[in-house]
Amino acid sequence: MTERRAIELPVVGEVTRRTVMKAGAATLGLAAWATALRPLVEWADDQNVDDFLQKHYRELTPSELQDVLNRLTDDARRETGRPVVIRDHKPLPGVVFAYALNLSICIGCRRCAEACHRENNHDRATHQSYIRVFEMQKGGIDFERGTADYHHPVRAKDKYYMPVQCQQCENPPCVKACPIEATWQEEDGIVVVDYNWCIGCRYCEAACPYHARRFNWEKPRVPAEEINIQQSYLSNRIRPQGVMEKCHFCLHRTREGRLPACLEACPTGARVFGNILDPQSEIRWVLENKRVFVLKEELGTKPRFYYFFDK
Repeated sequence: MTERRAIELPVVGEVTRRTVMKAGAATLGLAAWATALRPLVEWADDQNVDDFLQKHYRELTPSELQDVLNRLTDDARRETGRPVVIRDHKPLPGVVFAYALNLSICIGCRRCAEACHRENNHDRATHQSYIRVFEMQKGGIDFERGTADYHHPVRAKDKYYMPVQCQQCENPPCVKACPIEATWQEEDGIVVVDYNWCIGCRYCEAACPYHARRFNWEKPRVPAEEINIQQSYLSNRIRPQGVMEKCHFCLHRTREGRLPACLEACPTGARVFGNILDPQSEIRWVLENKRVFVLKEELGTKPRFYYFFDK
């Protein structure tokens, strides 16, 4: 049974999002709760009843989970006309993932963001991605003087480039902010979202100091021929309208022993990923031999996304 931290629910038997929403209204006040849930109200007409009444991911039995995966797979194949396969990828034992990025050799080409866009079935019209690449002024880390909206050849003189995505914090404020535990941290350190449980209140988005979460104002639209058909429940399946999403370290790849799509796309080798519990891993070598730093260290979020310079 999932531990209930954010709110205590005085219910008996199976807990559904409907009972959680009622408890939220009582806890937060009807006006505030109605405002927070406005995106859900707008989205409800397009929502599958089975999805809405589904139990929390961590409360599903193996057979119930398989039924959910089968239903989602059937729905995806019917909607897209493609042989979509939606699986469930569990954390690997003895693994805690971390990422490091060498800012000395990142050239700001944004191929990482493009790879993320395509790997994770993001909406094509908005060109959504979990990665933003900031062009920064050399001499400091000042995001007020940086921009993620540049359209000139790179590298530019006196500039360096800093990709920012979910920091996969050890102490994630987004998890604490969610009133219904639709987001949580798994054993390998990855913070995930259950899209079928999320109610779109966006509290997690407000709590994240790295602006790493995205809200689906519309259901992502991807041309059928461009859909990545290898999908996972907690990662790159096409998300419903009205829910939150975020980087998940490509868990559908990394939990199979592969590398994140953004890393494979990097032309300079600026990205390093791996298991920090493995003393022979490249990520451990970086952490032990480079002067790494994290963003907003003073907040105590303890990111597992590190940056470093060669010089």
